Amino acid sequence: MTTHSFQNLNIGETATLSLSGSPLTVDQIQSVAFHNRKVSIAESPAMLSKMQLAESIVDEAVEAGQKIYGITTGFGGMADLPVSAEDAGISQKNLLEFLSCSTGKPIAREHVRATMLLRANMLLRGASGVRIDIVERLVAFLNEDITPVVGELGSIGASGDLVPLAVIARAITGQATPCKVQIGERETTRDEALKQLQLEPLELKPKEGLAIVNGTTFSAAIAANNVHYAKNLLGLSFASHAMMAKAMLAHEDPFAAFVHQCKPHPGQIWSAEMMRELLDAGHTGNVNGNHLQDRYSIRCLPQYMGPIVEGVLRVEETVEIEMNSVTDNPLIDTGCGDFYQSGNFLGQYVGMAMDDLRKYLGLIAKHLDVQIALLVSPEFNQGLPASLTKKGNSPVDMNLKGLQIVGNSIMPMITHLGKPLVDDFPTHAEQFNQNINGLSWGAANMASQSIDYSSRYAGIALIFAIQAVDLRASIVEEGNYDGRSLLSPVLHSVYESVYDTAGQMMGSDAPLISDHASNLEALIDALYESITNEGDLVSAVSPIVDSLNEVG
Repeated sequence: MTTHSFQNLNIGETATLSLSGSPLTVDQIQSVAFHNRKVSIAESPAMLSKMQLAESIVDEAVEAGQKIYGITTGFGGMADLPVSAEDAGISQKNLLEFLSCSTGKPIAREHVRATMLLRANMLLRGASGVRIDIVERLVAFLNEDITPVVGELGSIGASGDLVPLAVIARAITGQATPCKVQIGERETTRDEALKQLQLEPLELKPKEGLAIVNGTTFSAAIAANNVHYAKNLLGLSFASHAMMAKAMLAHEDPFAAFVHQCKPHPGQIWSAEMMRELLDAGHTGNVNGNHLQDRYSIRCLPQYMGPIVEGVLRVEETVEIEMNSVTDNPLIDTGCGDFYQSGNFLGQYVGMAMDDLRKYLGLIAKHLDVQIALLVSPEFNQGLPASLTKKGNSPVDMNLKGLQIVGNSIMPMITHLGKPLVDDFPTHAEQFNQNINGLSWGAANMASQSIDYSSRYAGIALIFAIQAVDLRASIVEEGNYDGRSLLSPVLHSVYESVYDTAGQMMGSDAPLISDHASNLEALIDALYESITNEGDLVSAVSPIVDSLNEVG
């Protein structure tokens, strides 16, 4: 996915995010990953004591010659190879060396920053056996806006995200093969970044390399960012649907509370209630058509969107659990001093959640695509002109024909990306040790691509929606192309945001788009930037997104 420009939060130093190992929220991740919020480590003697105890348990086990995976043994399918106490630190450095093979285009910076935040918080739990120095370096990189450059290919989500996490490990410790970093927007070397931070290379202790690279943190971080975007897109889709329904003189019966009390799925009830609010029943601009009932894409909207709403929220719940979990191996129980060699690093939860999220994004796009098809067709749009051209325009004007084709080209790509990836896992990775895997990395990155396409598609849908309400307004009051007269307060804000993005005056003698007078390419790109950089458009639909917390 495209890396987006950061905006500094309008918060003071007192709003620094303090990490203690306690669960983080998706919103907290966004504040650091996207908006450069400062991070600190909580002043907690109990937390520090637990970390030190776990570190000492590792040291004592190494000195005693205890056989523990990845600490006094080789890795993966070579776990039966013994590693001496003298070589334990070297083995950790070598782990980063042989994992130095990521490839592909760079992962978006916000994903890498979210990963560093989550990994720092996880290590503070004291179940991984690392020094506080490791966490301090992750925090320093975040606060100085130094981001390792990580390739998009290289993880199967089996022993976690080994290869991409190794890039972060090499960057913060100065060990193993050099890697690239970004300082702000400038790309440079890891060594220059450490010099800027006045940090020397950090020799690794017997579990520290493994504790940084082993686990699902990177996939979970990408997934958390994707969920954040997806909820915004869900809000934008409801805004578009409501404006399209207004423009097509939709009946209000399909959204009546009584209907959904008869079929009380939580997402369906919420969807109907949201449409009632957005359509603003009783508003002076309400005009219903003479047709008996609407096509299914309008009449069944709550029943169609309800399970999607519930599904996105289930994905969010899964991702929040995963991103706050300790997922390396082995885990250390400081209460009894035991090591547990286990499999929390498997990315199955994230992989399946991201497969589901892509499916839901495809279903959202498919529904909007059907609605647009109704909107441009005089047979179904209750008196709007074909292709939403301005009444009285020249017969050669085709207006939004090309834009519908563009939308038609994007929608199938989103639905295609909705096909599952997790069930395609290879069974032979790493000497058949990783003979099942979660493919969480691939599933999460595909979801980022789907988010990217969906963000462009959402902008296109808004253009159709606002063009349609402008034209409907001109029919209700001849010559008045100000669609705001038909809209509820939330839709009013969305409408104004689109016009502001387009740089056009509202309430003029023309709709949003007119042949020979509109630069559609520039408008699509501007709306995409507003959506992905969380501009005014996202702020306008925040009441819809915030109310998702009330589902169920």
